[in-house]
Amino acid sequence: MTIVPDFDRSVALPVRLKRAGAMQHAAEVGGSQGYWRLRSVVDIAGALLLLPTVACLALILMVLNPMFNPGPLLYRQRRMGKGCTPFLAIKFRTMTCGVQERGANDPVEVDRITPLGGILRRMGLDELPQAINVLRREMSLIGPRPDCVHHAEEFLAAIPEYRRRFAIRPGMSGLSQIKLGYAVGLEATRAKALTDIDYIDRAGLALDLWIAWRTLVTVATGRGD
Repeated sequence: MTIVPDFDRSVALPVRLKRAGAMQHAAEVGGSQGYWRLRSVVDIAGALLLLPTVACLALILMVLNPMFNPGPLLYRQRRMGKGCTPFLAIKFRTMTCGVQERGANDPVEVDRITPLGGILRRMGLDELPQAINVLRREMSLIGPRPDCVHHAEEFLAAIPEYRRRFAIRPGMSGLSQIKLGYAVGLEATRAKALTDIDYIDRAGLALDLWIAWRTLVTVATGRGD
């Protein structure tokens, strides 16, 4: 006689957990359900449209790299994604190959940036291969910048606000990248986290279009980091 109630509980529990997870997500992020559905479609469509550009740029860099940026074409690094889940982010390599990664609060090793790599970084072209990460559903076109895992672990322990950045997928571009640029140190990272939280709270199509426009301006003018 106790089999049926137990069965009911075993069936109902995953439903309740799923609903609880959806409610928690809704509480952590702004924007309507329709917006987030549209955003998923735009992510896939946008990433597919970027792939021909990525392929063409890769061919050009394969010719130029031996002269101006010797070494591998691509750079892969473990970054922190949605829900604090690590993934391998893909970029065009812009620096000479190093033995070890810098610390979370260390400045960018500008002496390792090659002349060709500097152009790619200023125009944001080094980020284009992350279209593959978008297709893998590890990233979005727009969202918080994905920090490397060991930096993110330090920031999670030191900055309470930092955790909320992982309520959504990281982005190839985002509000904090546009407004603040590259962040170094705890205070700059805290400001970045607050800006990312502002984006998450105000998420919507109009804000995404503005960020996309500012990103295109950065590419056209070469004023990125």
